[in-house]
Amino acid sequence: MFLCAGNSESFDFALPIGVGLVEAAINLTRLAAMEAPEFLLFVGTAGSYGNHKLFDIIESKTAANVEQGFLTGTAYTPINNVVSASEDVSRETIVNSSNYITTSEEMARRYLEKRLELENMEFFSVLAVAKSFGIPAGGVFCVSNYCNESAHEDFLKNQSEAMKRLEEYLRDKGTLK
Repeated sequence: MFLCAGNSESFDFALPIGVGLVEAAINLTRLAAMEAPEFLLFVGTAGSYGNHKLFDIIESKTAANVEQGFLTGTAYTPINNVVSASEDVSRETIVNSSNYITTSEEMARRYLEKRLELENMEFFSVLAVAKSFGIPAGGVFCVSNYCNESAHEDFLKNQSEAMKRLEEYLRDKGTLK
């Protein structure tokens, strides 16, 4: 089953589950409880902390929920903040999820130091819910912007092209028919 965030990031072939960690978790939990899909594939755009270029396509099965307070040493979490559907996490591109968009290049560098490479608001929730229900899952992302002071403007400017390239990638790969 294909999933996407929704709102301005909807695809004809994917079910929208909501924007951000909370909406995605609530709606996907409801779906998984009603009908257990065989596989979940989340598709969407992502911001790059710097290692990936605009319009790169990245597949991942690992997500984190790391907030900036963790990076600055002003906050901690007692819960596991990384979830993976991969057998080999060391080879994974880790996608960080937060309800906030990073606009600081300094913070983006700090995320990279922690092996976090991309930012997508929903992916952590998708993998956490999938793991809870025992459903295999993954994600495919197209980079729409860098995580810097112009992140939002660049996202708006590049989102349409990123979505188009993502759909073409899925069709070319045979994942989407």
